[in-house]
Amino acid sequence: MSEQPEPCTTAGVSTFLECFRVEPDVPFSLAFNELSVLQGCILHLTTEAEMEGDLKAGSAARILSAMAKALINDLEIGLNRNR
Repeated sequence: MSEQPEPCTTAGVSTFLECFRVEPDVPFSLAFNELSVLQGCILHLTTEAEMEGDLKAGSAARILSAMAKALINDLEIGLNRNR
């Protein structure tokens, strides 16, 4: 009987905007789904900011980009912990 590898999860150590942290033990599949949604929102908001000169959309895109970056960093840390 082969032993199942532990599922990869987030590490819960990455922060963004100096006041938020990625939750630990989020399964990679859920984290990647959320990351995909974030990237879609960022794309929409940056396009809106550029085409319409919408400063609020630009600010929202910056905040969501920081969140996405923290999630990517935390996924990498979680992946390296499982190796």
